[in-house]
Amino acid sequence: MDIFLIYLFDRFVYRMANFLRHWYVDSFTSYSRFIIARLEHMDRTIALKVTWRNLFQPLYQERNIFGYVLGFLFRSIRLIGGGITYVIVIVLASAIYLAWAGVLPYILLRIAGQTPAALLYMKNL
Repeated sequence: MDIFLIYLFDRFVYRMANFLRHWYVDSFTSYSRFIIARLEHMDRTIALKVTWRNLFQPLYQERNIFGYVLGFLFRSIRLIGGGITYVIVIVLASAIYLAWAGVLPYILLRIAGQTPAALLYMKNL
């Protein structure tokens, strides 16, 4: 009988550890791959690296003062706008993942707050 209880306890600990690994590690890996794929898709349109490389090149190869000034201005605006877009997407994706990661502790804390011991503690305050 003792071996059976040890086996059940071992399986319980294994399943809890497996669940936590799946909830946090696997979901983070999957979500980060999804977000990186979206950022790569965005980069096809925004093209920050190419824009940065050509920052001081004239616009449409118009090699006069207007081409250089307008090329620098338009590419600078594109770099700033693209950088802001990337920052917004990354911050939003991080907030969504942190909310996802906080669901399990929130549920456990809500359950812990409903125990008879917690209710007695709340009455004594």
